[in-house]
Amino acid sequence: MAPAAKSGGKSKSGGPTGTVGTPNAARSIQTRSQKAGLQFPVGRIHRYLKQRTQHNVRIGAKAAVYTSAILEYLTAEVLELAGNASKDLRVKRITPRHLQLAIRGDEELDTLVRATIAGGGVLPFIHKSLTTAVKAPKKGEQPA
Repeated sequence: MAPAAKSGGKSKSGGPTGTVGTPNAARSIQTRSQKAGLQFPVGRIHRYLKQRTQHNVRIGAKAAVYTSAILEYLTAEVLELAGNASKDLRVKRITPRHLQLAIRGDEELDTLVRATIAGGGVLPFIHKSLTTAVKAPKKGEQPA
């Protein structure tokens, strides 16, 4: 008899091995991201946190959930501001320029993200002294 075909990962087809008579068992499997109500992968972030520690320090399960929630919130915030910037410029695609305008336009994100964004350009800024007209000296006065 041939061994049962195994598929790695979270495949949509089939169910877990040994649950032929229990249709509810396949529906009860939930990822940690689903349990927390998040889009970001809690399990992967937990694995990354464990890899980045020194001396094999234990990382609690809640730490991964909390970190995932923070990353998801920051990503949503940046993408919302970048989407608004792209809407203002009447384009449908978010580019690095829109990300730059969004991050540098928000005071808190600007202090958080102290990195150079490739292809982001610079903020439009003209110094005040360059915009004011230079006054012409009156007759009889020496120019300063």
